Amino acid sequence: MMRYNRFALLLSSSSLLLHRSTVCAFLPPHIRQHSTSTTTTTTRIQNTMKELSEKVLTQAKFPPEWPYNDKVDFSRQDETDDGIFYEPSRLVYHIDDFAVEALTKYYGETFEDGEDVLDICSSWVSHFPPDWKGGNVVGLGMNEYELSQNKQISSFVVKDLNKDPTLPFDDESFDKVTCVVSVDYLNQPKKIFPEIGRVLRPGGVCMLAMSNRCFPTKAFRIWLQTNDLEHIFIAGSFFHYAGMFDPPSCDDISPNPGKSDPLYIVKAAKKSS
Repeated sequence: MMRYNRFALLLSSSSLLLHRSTVCAFLPPHIRQHSTSTTTTTTRIQNTMKELSEKVLTQAKFPPEWPYNDKVDFSRQDETDDGIFYEPSRLVYHIDDFAVEALTKYYGETFEDGEDVLDICSSWVSHFPPDWKGGNVVGLGMNEYELSQNKQISSFVVKDLNKDPTLPFDDESFDKVTCVVSVDYLNQPKKIFPEIGRVLRPGGVCMLAMSNRCFPTKAFRIWLQTNDLEHIFIAGSFFHYAGMFDPPSCDDISPNPGKSDPLYIVKAAKKSS
């Protein structure tokens, strides 16, 4: 038990080194070696990143209790009202064109026609396939104008999930929940992930698309102090501690490693029983 108490203590430390060594302590050994080595070359990382990233969660050993210090690990440089930050409309992509294409292709391979989908932290585009025929497709985000310009959703809700981490939908309303490069802005993951589980139907899947871009003043602290492999572990832990999902996994769909934005899908299905 001392090991896990130490984990929780170090995870809340302000030291980058402690953050990284602590998270890595619970990664599988073959992942930990690459995540902490100072001699691994950039080329070697690029060549092995897909294999490594997809193995992060296959042998992950999560502590028995929630290990994060919420007030510290999910604090942000800018704690002013998020509504102020997101008030200006930004009709831009937040990942490069290659990553956008890879994400749309991935959705095309995993979405079924007629599925009901909730896109949280949504914006003016959801990157869904143009030929996909969804059912009830809802966007939930912070900027009303951006959401009104999203032609891939059938309705939208304007809501700040950091102020109120509840989803205004009935139980088991959706087949999929998506979130594109935004999980690092949700500063109450312990509350929001059970909500995601609640609105998903049994067997429904939540997909977190993650890259290495962010608004650093609004991303929570532990995200800024860890690397891509550790981000996969952290995001997977949110599913684990919600207690409503099958074991999480990761698909690395980075289109051009080392040349364009990396892209990882950390996902988990809601338990069927």
